[in-house]
Amino acid sequence: MADLDTSAQDSKKKGPGVKKSAKKSLRVDLTPMVDLGFLLITFFVFTTTMSQPTGMFLNMPDDKVKPGEETLTAESGALTLLLGKNNHIYYYEGQLQDNFTNVKASSFKEIRDVILNKKKNTDPKNFMVIIKPGNESTYKNVVDILDEMAINDIDRYALINNVEESDQQAITLSDAANP
Repeated sequence: MADLDTSAQDSKKKGPGVKKSAKKSLRVDLTPMVDLGFLLITFFVFTTTMSQPTGMFLNMPDDKVKPGEETLTAESGALTLLLGKNNHIYYYEGQLQDNFTNVKASSFKEIRDVILNKKKNTDPKNFMVIIKPGNESTYKNVVDILDEMAINDIDRYALINNVEESDQQAITLSDAANP
């Protein structure tokens, strides 16, 4: 990589018995350094293009829905997910009962099985997941559950931002039972 040029050996004497030291030129070969530079440039270009941020497309309905134009879903195909505090998820199938006996607790790891079971046992035309984040749920919880919808290939789901009082009460009671 580095060469030492020893061809210029002038041995001129300055005086009796004293030799002048020969000047040797030093030359560094930079070819490997250029190769390394291009390798690093290629690596950084490749890694930055591989990590492009991605977004999820979310269809949002019109805020001004006229009476009678609401989207109706079959009670047998409805799965409602209630997002509570501390990363808790509560769910029920069909309508919420007055005494909240049909509300079940789950975690983000277990909810995938619940969604897939409901999807498998329900007619695809009737299957609908209703997501209701509670007052104390986090934005991360909403994003995580939307990711679950994409992972499980759920086409019909609704994100409800105005949670009814009965659903909020179910979340509060379930959070108290599952600290």
